[in-house]
Amino acid sequence: MRTEYKIFLGVALFLFGAAAVYGIYTGNVGHGGDGGESVAGSFEGGVEWVGTVALILSGLLCSMCGGFFWFVARRIDLRPEDREDGEIAEGAGELGFFSPGSYWPFGIALSAAIAGLGLVFWMWWLIAFGLVAVIFTACGMLFEYYSSTRQPAEH
Repeated sequence: MRTEYKIFLGVALFLFGAAAVYGIYTGNVGHGGDGGESVAGSFEGGVEWVGTVALILSGLLCSMCGGFFWFVARRIDLRPEDREDGEIAEGAGELGFFSPGSYWPFGIALSAAIAGLGLVFWMWWLIAFGLVAVIFTACGMLFEYYSSTRQPAEH
């Protein structure tokens, strides 16, 4: 997990730096000595807030992911990929149980698409139907192996 948190925190630092540079640059374009017009020709000056806020929020999201991986990395032993002397063979073995064939992810995607379509056309009833369907299908996938005849094989 050490590699993961370093990557995410590095990307977060880059995004915060890019937000600062972007905010300063867009704040100075309309006020500089280049005639007053920007590249688009309609910008009157001042900071362009949409891009600046998007970069800041992206940096915060990467910081959250990096913080989570850092939190987990402190509590687990070093994995082979985290050590300099780690060998590929040390990471061999069973990784966990993965469903061999489930239709629930398709249902979740279809439900999310219905909710998104309702959001695009601002149909509250379609948004509500899609969100209820997302909750139903997510619960179906979560409890797929706790009910019915589909039980994972015992070892």
